Parts: sequence; C-alpha cells; structure tokens
Amino acid sequence: MIDFRYHIVSIVAIFLALAIGIVLGSTVLNAPLVASTEKVAAGLRQSNAKLLNELSVAQTRGDAGDTFIADRLPQLVQGALTGERVVVVEAPGADTKLREPLQQVLAAAGAVVSGRVTLTEKFIGAEQAATLDQLATTAKPASMTFPAAATAYDKAAAVLAAAVLTPDKAQAGKADPAAPDALAAFEKDGLLSVEGDPGKRATLALLMAPAAAYEGKDADSQTAAIVSLASGLDGGGEGAVVAGVVPTSATAGLIAAVRADSDVALKVSSVDNADMASGKAVVVYALREQVAGDAGQYGLGSDATALEPTPTAVTPSPTPDGSSGG
Repeated sequence: MIDFRYHIVSIVAIFLALAIGIVLGSTVLNAPLVASTEKVAAGLRQSNAKLLNELSVAQTRGDAGDTFIADRLPQLVQGALTGERVVVVEAPGADTKLREPLQQVLAAAGAVVSGRVTLTEKFIGAEQAATLDQLATTAKPASMTFPAAATAYDKAAAVLAAAVLTPDKAQAGKADPAAPDALAAFEKDGLLSVEGDPGKRATLALLMAPAAAYEGKDADSQTAAIVSLASGLDGGGEGAVVAGVVPTSATAGLIAAVRADSDVALKVSSVDNADMASGKAVVVYALREQVAGDAGQYGLGSDATALEPTPTAVTPSPTPDGSSGG
C-alpha cells in the first residue's frame, strides 16, 4: 500500500522537475537562440553603417561635382541662347527659390528675359473653367480660331501664348497689336500676375513646374490644365521647356504628366533637376534644342530619357595639308 510519504515525495519530485525544466529552458536551451539573434543584429548594424558611409561618400562626391559645375556654369552656357528672348511662366505652386538662379543662367547664356508671368491658384480652379473659357474667347485676337475640341485651358493657353510669344525673331521684343489687352484681362480677373514686360514678346518659354504634385479631387484636372499651357506655349513661339525638381523615383506631377503624354512629349522638353547646377545648364541646352526643332525629357528621374540633350556637333575647321606649306 502506498503511504502518504510517497505522495509527498512524488509531488515534490514533479515540482522539482518543473523548476529544473524552467531553468534549463531559460538558460541552456535559449542560449543558441540568443547568440544567433545577437549575431544577426550585429550584422545588420554593420551593414547599416556601411550603407550610411556609402551614402555619405556619394553625397559628398555629388555635392563636389555640382559645386565644380556651378563655378563654371557661366562658361558652360555662354552664348547658347544669344539672340533669344525667354519668358518665364510660373505654374501655381512653383518653387520661387529657383526663380532668380534660372533667370541668371538664362542671362549668362545670352538670352534676354522679357518678363515673368505667375499663374494663381484661381487659374486652375475647376469652378473657374467656364469663366476662363469666356475670358479667352473675349481676349483672343480676331484672327485666332479655336479647334472644336479645345478645352477652356487649351483656349487660355493659346491666348496667353500669343500675348507673350512669337516664332518670328523680327517680331521679338514687340507687343502683339492684335492682342494688346490679353494679359491685362487675365490679370484683372485674378488669374495671373506679371513682372517685367512679358507683353514684349519672347521667342522661347520656360515653364516652372509646381514644387509638389497637386493633391485632392481636382489634382488630375489641375495638372492637365498646366500640361495644356505647356503645349500652348510651345506652339506660340520657337519652343517651351518645363523645369522643376522631382524625386528620382517619382512619376507624378506636371513633369511626369508631360512625359506621359506622347503628343506633348514630342514637342515640349522637360528638366527634372533644375535645382542642381547641371540641371540649370541642361535647361539652357534644352531651350537651345527647342530652337532647332527638337525636344527631349532630361534629368535624373526614372521617366527621363537622358541626362542632357545630345551635344550639337561642331564642324572642325579645315587644316592645311602638307603640300601647301612654304
């Protein structure tokens, strides 16, 4: 017969076994797992430090390269736009910090900046489409006709382009006698403001993109409105370039929309790194390319087709042959 002491010993043995199991499980058995985890964490820390160092080196090299270009920017663009007049048009939300640097590089390239046209938020307001349509119809030159499928923004772009641009260098610097009050009409209605004298028409247009993609339910229509403007400006003179700053991985916003529209991308150029010295030089080169009748999508973005336009070939001067020496 099993006595009471046996039960006591059995119970004590069970609890002792549990205690030993808990101790072993939390120390001996978990030790390999802890060691493995610490090894992985150490590897991740080492990898992260390596990546941070590589990023720092890349940023340092990039900054040094851009500084090198910035110091020589006037020489890099010298004479590229001699004889051209450029009007700067700013989309609503354009980065004003780019304004002066870009106008300076245009001047260094030999261009005359006729003035600046800054569009207001009202210009792209969806509720303003009917008003914009009526205003464009009223302000257009008598000789201008709109295509049947033209939107309000297509019409406004055509009228504004006629007021600030001309494809004829002989008419550059002169106001369009057929549309002397077009800019004033848009300005009076709060759709834009002007600085300088953009009414004395330019031959090329530089359209500054919004600093960030438009947001909200009307974002697509607002972006489409500025794409229409880019197309209209291109048709009003010798060409147009859209410039701005876009993260390299982004495919949204005005520049992306220009590049995604195959018809517009064939005629309107874009530059997505206008904040960099190299990008500013490319803006000048892209404008020069427009004069030649070509277009391209340039910069560092994933949807850019090249970093810069193909350099214009220079015909070497003939060298005398050996038979003509004296």
